[in-house]
Amino acid sequence: MSKNQNNVIGLDIGTSRVVAAQRADEGDRFVAQLNAFVTIPHTKLTENSLKRENVPHSVAEGQILIYGNESARMADLLGREVRRPMTRGVLNADEQQSLAQIAEIVKTTLPDNPKGAKVCFSVPAPPLGQEVNLTYHEATLRQIIEQLGYSDVRSVNEGVAVVYSELEDTNFTGIGVSCGGGLCNVALAYMSVPVLSFSIAKGGDFIDSSAASVTGEMVNRIRLIKEESFHFNGQPSDKVMQAISVYYDDMIHALVQGLRSALSGSRNVPRFGRPVPLVLSGGGVLPRGFRERFEKALQATPLSVPVSEIRLANDPLNTTARGALVAGLSE
Repeated sequence: MSKNQNNVIGLDIGTSRVVAAQRADEGDRFVAQLNAFVTIPHTKLTENSLKRENVPHSVAEGQILIYGNESARMADLLGREVRRPMTRGVLNADEQQSLAQIAEIVKTTLPDNPKGAKVCFSVPAPPLGQEVNLTYHEATLRQIIEQLGYSDVRSVNEGVAVVYSELEDTNFTGIGVSCGGGLCNVALAYMSVPVLSFSIAKGGDFIDSSAASVTGEMVNRIRLIKEESFHFNGQPSDKVMQAISVYYDDMIHALVQGLRSALSGSRNVPRFGRPVPLVLSGGGVLPRGFRERFEKALQATPLSVPVSEIRLANDPLNTTARGALVAGLSE
């Protein structure tokens, strides 16, 4: 493997997780952290304990800020909600610590030596039907990465990254879907060329907050239950599972309707000679039965572009990072 390949990093900066991908002799290597943090009162004893366990944290104004994977466990233990540097796919304007914390979280996923390395990071598409300016979000993330010592920093659309990661067998032609925490991103590409992309403002966070509002549970607790035990097969076992199921179906319906609207309303969609594949990725597609649920919804709402198959990505949580890595390696 060439040294140049080792010096390319694909970076998925999502609302829920930050994932870095790098090519290695044994295959692609991934480092991931939850894109969240929680604050607790500072004591020297607690700080030393966190250091001994190598828990990512910082100290500011009499508080310890625990960020990354450990933040959700600590928040659940203390009965608190995690705080999020990003919301609905972009930087959280209501969180004063957002820039500082996302810089810390990104730093924990990247190699220690940035010299000569290239980073290709993911950016979302604007929500369908909305005039949303993503310039600030993309430019600020680029600046954060550059301040960590990386001089060659580029971006790639999140849905397009799914195509790059999963559709080499169809010459990078097809539909890539990434169901993340803040958004569901969608892109259609023809021979690797992006034809259209959009997002819908419903993702894992929408499911969590909506289910929490009707059950009285904390949002963080809903998220943990959803990720650990929710599935579509069979009847929901309790009120929480029922609520998660209802809002998952709402998200799937919005995604399918968005696909239909975007494809039928765009003049840029080429006339494909044959049906194209659709790949589902992201943490939102992990519950057992999701693919079948999505396929059933899509069959009820045919698209203007025929779909040959609907399949899950090989590694849904790391698909966008891998696609960003492919984009970086190809340039």
